[in-house]
Amino acid sequence: VQLQASGGGLVQAGGSLRLSCTSFGRTFSNYGMGWIRQAPGQDRELVAAIAWRGGSTLYADSVKGRFTISRDNVKNTVYLQMNSLKPEDTAVYYCAAGVRGVATMISDFGSWGQGTLVTVSS
Repeated sequence: VQLQASGGGLVQAGGSLRLSCTSFGRTFSNYGMGWIRQAPGQDRELVAAIAWRGGSTLYADSVKGRFTISRDNVKNTVYLQMNSLKPEDTAVYYCAAGVRGVATMISDFGSWGQGTLVTVSS
């Protein structure tokens, strides 16, 4: 499945951004989806994941209560709404497709989109 992410940018701390990731394949609804981020010099982190029908979600402790993952299987798009952003949220954010259920680890994802950079200034 081909994925294209968008929506990154520069925002001040406390602000919001919404990332989008659109699939160009016909089987988007068969996949669980997720957002993974990587900050400079750090390991990748699974930020949020959502099951194929959207009924189950998972969040990293670092973003719980601030980020919301959702999907629209008609539009073949997954979203990440990011509120109350902090400088430590600065990273390249990748969307990925994987197992049908809600993924719990990065290795659950087999297809990745290009990253979109999110920069949060203090």
